[in-house]
Amino acid sequence: MFLILSSGFVSVPVSVSVFCIRVSLISCVFSLLYPRLSVKMALLLAFYSVLLLVGPALAQSPDMSYEDYMAQLQACPKECRCPPSFPNAVYCDNKALKRIPTIPPHTWYLYLQNNLIDVLSTDALRNATQLRWINLNRNRITSEGMEEGALAAMLRLVHLYMDDNLLSSVPANLPSSLEQLRLSRNRISKIPAGVFSGLDRMTLLELQGNKLQDDAVTEVSLKGLSNLVQINLAKNQLTTMPLGLPITITQLFLDNNAIEKIPADYFKSLPKVAFLRLNRNKLGNGGLPKNVFNMSSILDLQLSHNQLTQVPMIPSGLEHLHLDHNQIKSVNGSDICPVSADALEGYVTETAPKLRYLRLDGNEVKPPIPRDLMMCFRLLRSIVI
Repeated sequence: MFLILSSGFVSVPVSVSVFCIRVSLISCVFSLLYPRLSVKMALLLAFYSVLLLVGPALAQSPDMSYEDYMAQLQACPKECRCPPSFPNAVYCDNKALKRIPTIPPHTWYLYLQNNLIDVLSTDALRNATQLRWINLNRNRITSEGMEEGALAAMLRLVHLYMDDNLLSSVPANLPSSLEQLRLSRNRISKIPAGVFSGLDRMTLLELQGNKLQDDAVTEVSLKGLSNLVQINLAKNQLTTMPLGLPITITQLFLDNNAIEKIPADYFKSLPKVAFLRLNRNKLGNGGLPKNVFNMSSILDLQLSHNQLTQVPMIPSGLEHLHLDHNQIKSVNGSDICPVSADALEGYVTETAPKLRYLRLDGNEVKPPIPRDLMMCFRLLRSIVI
């Protein structure tokens, strides 16, 4: 079908026959409400208005025939909602379900959060091989309730959400297409060796709020995550910096652990880290070697709620530094400046230290701000004391 405009035509694949009727009706409404609008503008506004309504159906199922569209809606489980304008989505959330109903075959997005499901069964998903996204947050699924191979046939699955369940281990036999895996706030204490084998498309792994100890997060347990960008290990039981993290990591979140020390050469194996969060650990001055953060990649460093009495050396490229709620008594700009005193008078904005935000509240630092601090960090726009 083609939508004719005064300047030409736009080809629009449409499986719902009422699309043009809706455009015509809405364009008439626009013309009546806004008589100064041109016909072309009224049609354009109507087109985009209808696209917002049925856009998901068009965008998500361009190849779905009318027969498949009707079959998908007719196969919708009685416990769920299947919006006609978004036929690839099945909403079964907040229904107090104890089991997963049989899911129709053309489902891409499956919402099952906030239920009482304790088993992820192969049988319920046997036809739903086109799934891209499953949300199973806030259920009661245990590791024993993960039936073997329940997700193995989901060769297009990209997002798997299983936060707030009762898992004790990272699930096995995950599809190789997976890009995001969220397992926060479970009871996970184990990452089986090889569980991530073949998952080289995964970019995000959320494991915060579990029971992981140092021996659970190793190079062996994380093997296979060759393109991981973000890993969240906050609120676990780590006492040391995790070893064997993928070299591709740019966002590393380790808040709310019991880490006391960072090895001097730790970040040599993580050259792309840009966002590092170590809030609420047990880091003191002795646990931070002088140049441990001397990385050209780092942009945001968070060390709030630790036991520091001094400001650590600040890398030249760092833009945001959070040091609030430590035990820092004073700030000496000359000591922490990444540029030598001889170069202070000569450098230009392009080569100046990039620090723009500095948070020091919750310490013993008192105003005024030291002049040497401002002389070094000339791009500073906000200091919280």
